[in-house]
Amino acid sequence: MATVSHVCTLDYVARMLGEDPELLEAIVYNDDNLTYGAIISVYTGAEETITALTDDGIDDLKDMLRDARITTETWHAFLDDFVDDEDLVARIKAQSPQ
Repeated sequence: MATVSHVCTLDYVARMLGEDPELLEAIVYNDDNLTYGAIISVYTGAEETITALTDDGIDDLKDMLRDARITTETWHAFLDDFVDDEDLVARIKAQSPQ
């Protein structure tokens, strides 16, 4: 495994990919969804963290989202499986698929 020399915050990744930051947060909330070591917690205070991804994590996430968007049905099933927030799921489903 290559040495990690930089990470990108989840908000930045969302802007790069044109994705909803809350959706990405819901996906990476369970660290089993991406390759081990792809999700980094950056401590910004005693009890404050932000989530960041390695380049491999960004690639994993892009692949996951691409595969989920093959059809509307696979996209909706993906949202139901990976996002616990019903309001967020409803909001994302109401948007046209990318």
